[in-house]
Amino acid sequence: MKERTRHLIQAVSALLMNGNLKGFFQGKIWQGKSKQVCVPGLNCYSCPGALGACPIGSLQAVLNGRQKNLSFYVTGLLILFGTIFGRLICGFLCPFGFLQELLYKIPVRKWRIPKKIDDKLRYLKYVILVVFVLLLPAFLHGTYGIGDPWFCKYICPAGTLEGGIPLVSVNSGLRSMVGVLFSWKILILILVLVASMHIYRPFCKYICPLGAIYGLFNRFSIYQMQVEKDKCTHCGICEKTCLMQVNVTENINSPECIRCGACKNVCPVHAIKSGYRLK
Repeated sequence: MKERTRHLIQAVSALLMNGNLKGFFQGKIWQGKSKQVCVPGLNCYSCPGALGACPIGSLQAVLNGRQKNLSFYVTGLLILFGTIFGRLICGFLCPFGFLQELLYKIPVRKWRIPKKIDDKLRYLKYVILVVFVLLLPAFLHGTYGIGDPWFCKYICPAGTLEGGIPLVSVNSGLRSMVGVLFSWKILILILVLVASMHIYRPFCKYICPLGAIYGLFNRFSIYQMQVEKDKCTHCGICEKTCLMQVNVTENINSPECIRCGACKNVCPVHAIKSGYRLK
């Protein structure tokens, strides 16, 4: 699949997830029944246009309640999405991932993080998943027994861009409540957006807990990438092309692979396959 086609799918996906366009002018969050359904990608519940719920936000909402229950619905959906697609969702259905890709196309100097540092930073998203998405919402709570959605409240730049800025821009009541926390979230957003111009998908590589979850399924998901060893000439073109820096010939179904298909497109001998019925 050509990159242009993939970008079109990403754009359509972002529009479908945020189809309540009038919400951006009203400064109100959609409260329809569709909000009870989790979308597969990272898409903020508080976005005025959002028609569905973010799985990470939903998971925290259940964990930080008084009962501290684990939502079988949200957990089941994450397992279902991961089992069928793996990180294909990151490459095709995530609006914030799409934005980072567009920013990377800006003609500025690109940065390549040294491999030793990059390898260690990749584990950060798993730390964020365990600490900020699971543990803190479940065990650190206030007087009334209700915790905070720590990742959404203190880290997530997608929420700031999709929800915080549009709501504050239109709703005067919210503008009067803006304080240090909002400034902190704006700072994180700016850092991620600037970094995205120089580094390919830095949020996806180092921060996103949803990508961390889906990455765990890459090796076992129904959708798979495959290198035909008898065809591969080990020319290295695929690995030079991969902006996620995956060792394609050795571990094409790495947790870091977003299944964008770039390696498949450049293979001169067509040794790379992808799909649901690979032997």
